[in-house]
Amino acid sequence: MLLLALLVRQLQAPPPKVPGTPGGPPVTSPRILLKDGRHLAYHESGVPKDQAKYKVIFVHGFDSCRYDVLRVSPELAQELGIYLLSFDRPGYGESDPHPGRTEDSIAFDIEQLADSLELGDKFYLTGFSMGGEIMWSCLKNIPHRLSGVAILGPVGNYWWSGFLANVSWAAWNVQIPQDQWAVRVAHHAPWLTYWWNSQKFFPASSVIAFNPAILSREDMAVIPKFAARPYAYQSRQQGEHESLHRDMIVGFGKWKWSPLEMENPFPAGEAKVHLWHGAEDLIVPVQLSRYIAEKLPWVRYHELPTAGHLFPVVDGMPDVILKSLLLGDE
Repeated sequence: MLLLALLVRQLQAPPPKVPGTPGGPPVTSPRILLKDGRHLAYHESGVPKDQAKYKVIFVHGFDSCRYDVLRVSPELAQELGIYLLSFDRPGYGESDPHPGRTEDSIAFDIEQLADSLELGDKFYLTGFSMGGEIMWSCLKNIPHRLSGVAILGPVGNYWWSGFLANVSWAAWNVQIPQDQWAVRVAHHAPWLTYWWNSQKFFPASSVIAFNPAILSREDMAVIPKFAARPYAYQSRQQGEHESLHRDMIVGFGKWKWSPLEMENPFPAGEAKVHLWHGAEDLIVPVQLSRYIAEKLPWVRYHELPTAGHLFPVVDGMPDVILKSLLLGDE
C-alpha cells in the first residue's frame, strides 16, 4: 500500500497556482468572466478599438502568453486601422485553469471574449504553433464569426484521420527521439504526461527543456529576441502541468474529428483562410501542413523556403502576414 501510494504521488501533478488566489500569481491584467465562472486575461494593442477598421484576435502558442502577439509595425497598424486582441489561454499567464478543456472548448472561449469586448458580429483570427492548431477548432465551431483566418506554423496531430501513413510517418521522423516519446505518451497515456516530463531518468520534451537541437538556422538567429522577453515567466507560473502538459494532452490527444475532413466553412467566399509554414521547421514538421493544404483547396498555402518555426517573430513578417490576411496581398 505504501509503494502504491508513492507511485500515485509520483504520477499526480501538483494543483495549479490559480491567479488571484492565496499562493497564486497576482492578477495584473484586465480579465473577462466566462459563463462557467472562469476568467480570461487579455491584452490590447494596435489602434484603439473604437477607431479600428480591422479587429484581430491572436492566439498564442506553446509556452507563451498574452504578450506574445504579432508585433505589427505601428505604421501599418495606423495605416490600416488594426486593433489586436490577445489573451492567455486557460492555464497560462493570468487566465484560470480549465482541466476539462477539449479540442473544441477554446473556440467558445474566444467567442465569449469577442462578445465581452464588443468586437462585433465578425472578427479576424490568427494563431501561432499550438495556437495555430486551435484555428481548426474555430473554423469548425464558430465560422459564422470569422472574417478571415491566418494559421501560422500550426501543430499537427499525427493521429488525425485522413493523413496518409507515409505523410504522418515522414513528419514523425523529423522529430528527435525524445519528442517522439513525449508526443506518444501525451496521446496514448495522457495520465503519464506529468511524470514523463518531470522525471530525470531519460529526456522529456525538448521544447519544454529548451533543447537547441530543435532550432533551425533562422530560428537560432531570432531566438535571442524570443528568449529575452521580460514576461516569459508568466507562461509557466501556474505550473508546467496546467499550461504545457495539458496543451500536449489536448493538442496530441484523441480528437473526435479531423481538420482533413472539414468542408469549406466559407462556400460563398465570404472569408479567406491562410496557412503559413516554414520549410525548415524542426519543431512542427511542415509535411503535415503541406498535406492539409493539398487536401483542403479552400486553404491558401504560403510556404517559406528557408524559415524555421519562429518566422512570425522575424522583423517585418507580422506586417506581411496581416496584409495578406486583411488585404489579400500575397
